[in-house]
Amino acid sequence: MEKLSIEATALTPSISFDSTTGRMYIQGRSIPDNPDDFWMPILNWFESYVLAPNAVTLVSINLEYFNISSSKRILFLLYKLNELVDKGCDVKVEWNYRKEDEDMFEVGQDYAYMVKVPFEFRENSEMDLAVA
Repeated sequence: MEKLSIEATALTPSISFDSTTGRMYIQGRSIPDNPDDFWMPILNWFESYVLAPNAVTLVSINLEYFNISSSKRILFLLYKLNELVDKGCDVKVEWNYRKEDEDMFEVGQDYAYMVKVPFEFRENSEMDLAVA
């Protein structure tokens, strides 16, 4: 399975999913004009990954902002992680947020409540997010 790598734009996040390491990174903003055009290839890739996953999967989400249509797709991706947990895989989500962004922290908490995957909340300064 090939690595999935998508460059960030002003409207979409960078995506780096590697099936050999089980490391998945989503970073930036997600406000695409057509969310299905952006998110469907990502969700399809992840659907294939779930069929033959790495024993350990880490999903690091570092979004400064996303709209409701992106929120639904992110939640779908997180629900797919439940399948990995059910298979006995070691799965974790790192939820990164700016120290002063309580809304993004609360959204992460809401997601964590909806899935059976452990979340680690990582508070970052503006500078940390720019370098990550």
